[in-house]
Amino acid sequence: MKNMFVEGIQGSGKSTLINNIVKFNPELHVCREGDYSPIELAWCALMSKKEYEDVLEKYNSIRDEIIKNTVREQENYIITYTKIITDIPGFYKDLENYEVYNGRKTLAELKEIIVTRFKNFTNTGYLFECSFFQNVIEDLILFHMLSDEEIIEFYRNLFRCIDAKKFILFYLYSDKLEENIKIIQKERCDENGNELWYQMMLEYLVNSPYGRKHECSAFEDMISHFKHRQELELRIVKEIIGKNAVILPAKEYDVNQIRTLIGFHNKISYNIRHMNLGDGVRGSLLDTNNCKGNIM
Repeated sequence: MKNMFVEGIQGSGKSTLINNIVKFNPELHVCREGDYSPIELAWCALMSKKEYEDVLEKYNSIRDEIIKNTVREQENYIITYTKIITDIPGFYKDLENYEVYNGRKTLAELKEIIVTRFKNFTNTGYLFECSFFQNVIEDLILFHMLSDEEIIEFYRNLFRCIDAKKFILFYLYSDKLEENIKIIQKERCDENGNELWYQMMLEYLVNSPYGRKHECSAFEDMISHFKHRQELELRIVKEIIGKNAVILPAKEYDVNQIRTLIGFHNKISYNIRHMNLGDGVRGSLLDTNNCKGNIM
């Protein structure tokens, strides 16, 4: 079985697609954001043995919870700290400082971490959420301010480290980004109606080096950034990932067709119909009579 990656801009329905895939592939090992993952480190703290021991000492009252949510990788310790429930002041902010994103690592360090984790991962049967594009590209754009061409070159080199025979990426494309963001803006509120997710995302953009340079401050700036990111990710899909990627119309695909496609992709060979990025993304994903899919 292949490793499956689900990507798309916020609000495109990644979690729903993952839930649907798991329904007919319950044997998959699912890695969502915040889970321990052999590839992705978003919402996780990466630290040395000394740093880890210091954290255990500082937060001795929840030591057992920290240990339970820790995975050791050689000399490093990874804590899935957002899985820990505590009201200790400053705990989450403290552990956040050990994350690898948001400009906390130099560009060279970040690249080495990402490439090394993909190189070392040889298992199959995994389903990953936001582990190939979202967090990496956000960091490269907003904090390291790389050009599109520099990011494409990074992914060209990264994909060379991956066994393509074990890789398939589902990309949820939408030409209704603004509408989708407005929906989750209202959905992801607290019990008092405060738009916590939206405020967090806007602050994330505004306070990044990219946001400051481009004087981002409003909803329109966020939408502009997401549109740019989607265009860039689709370029990478077309130019680098090729036949190992499937573009799906966000929230408009047929789940049964995906089930059929995964079955074909894992068991038999079939004809590939190449398509332009602007063509076919709203149409049928798979023609089961001719075994031809909208696969890049």
